Amino acid sequence: MSDEGRMPFLAHLEELRKRLIVSFSAIGVAFVLAFQIREYCLRLLQWPLTTDIVVDRKFPFVIFQAKPPIAKLTALGPAETLWTHFKVAFIVGVMLALPVVLYQIWKFIEPGLLPREKRFALPFVILSTISFFIGVAFCFLIVLPMAMQFLLTFDPSIQQMPRFGEYVDFTLKFLLAFGVIFELPLGITIAARLGMVTPQFLARNRKYAILLNFVVAAILTPTPDVFNQALMALPMCVLYEVGILAARVVARRAKPAAAI
Repeated sequence: MSDEGRMPFLAHLEELRKRLIVSFSAIGVAFVLAFQIREYCLRLLQWPLTTDIVVDRKFPFVIFQAKPPIAKLTALGPAETLWTHFKVAFIVGVMLALPVVLYQIWKFIEPGLLPREKRFALPFVILSTISFFIGVAFCFLIVLPMAMQFLLTFDPSIQQMPRFGEYVDFTLKFLLAFGVIFELPLGITIAARLGMVTPQFLARNRKYAILLNFVVAAILTPTPDVFNQALMALPMCVLYEVGILAARVVARRAKPAAAI
């Protein structure tokens, strides 16, 4: 970056303040909207309790079957229900405001980028948002029903009555974690495009990446059991391989451009 393109420290702080104001304003507006649909969102979060996943050899291969609830949610504190409603509205608001937040992040780092790199702003926002919601959908449709089935029926002799707030916390943490880890291929692709990593480096360090994936899964999963950690770590390993493939595509396209 040239001297003309550099920003003084105070200008960076002012730029950061402006981006934070826009981001929090977007989240605030989205929170108000999400609060209007919070009851629908809470009912939706309980869907994994009433759904079985059946794998079939015929299309569509995965079938969702309704079943009686495997657990009954309870609220033990007088403010637990109210606080949980606000929490769900806030998290849903953050998800709705995600494109605005991502765009503000890009605009903050944009002054430090080269002119040819600045044109990736729109693809970055679109692909990041799509990747996040694919991760959320994968978690909601596949991971959560399997996790709930395993955890809540592990001992059939025990009647499960999870706390309402704890159940919502569990599901929201899972959804957010999978939304973030599904950004992995995009992050690897951007890093490869900027020359920070190469496909050869990524492939050579695959075993360390697998180990790191299981460590990260152990940190992010709300429960310490190996089953739920594997539900997160295995998709991360697959996403890492997808990132390597994407990095190879980027590297092939960069070679002709460099030759020109």
